Amino acid sequence: MMSMAGKLKAGFFSFTGDEGCMVTVLEAISSHFAEWSGKLDIAFWKVLRSRDWIDEDMDVAIVEGAISSYEEEERLKHLREHCKVLVAVGSCAITGAPSNHRNFFDERRLGEIADFLHRFDYREKVQPLKDFVKVDYEVQGCPVDEAGFVKLMEKLLSGGA
Repeated sequence: MMSMAGKLKAGFFSFTGDEGCMVTVLEAISSHFAEWSGKLDIAFWKVLRSRDWIDEDMDVAIVEGAISSYEEEERLKHLREHCKVLVAVGSCAITGAPSNHRNFFDERRLGEIADFLHRFDYREKVQPLKDFVKVDYEVQGCPVDEAGFVKLMEKLLSGGA
């Protein structure tokens, strides 16, 4: 699954969540930097790059966070079109929780936030990635399980898909 350069071209993306999974992922990559640096090409990671989004194809997209807006839904679908493998990391990406608290608000509370949801084009419900696109792999946890992420990365870096 490696790109032509012989490296796994990866992008790291965040949607609605607290970005705790990306902190764990960054720590895992830092811990394995010497081992992985010749095998991994980071095409996009908001914290490491100045550009806002990526429009190029990649081997794998690592995605955290739930989908809470129509804009996020469209960005996720676009991302899915530009990657061979999509990995959902963490509970928000996999189940929507805990970012989906408002899904359980009563009518009074929903009424209090209705203008806000409308103004920012938020969806009625906060949903996991798999409600919108095909997810190839999931790594559980809140934040994501570091050992599980490392195991999957080693599989992907060795050419397994």
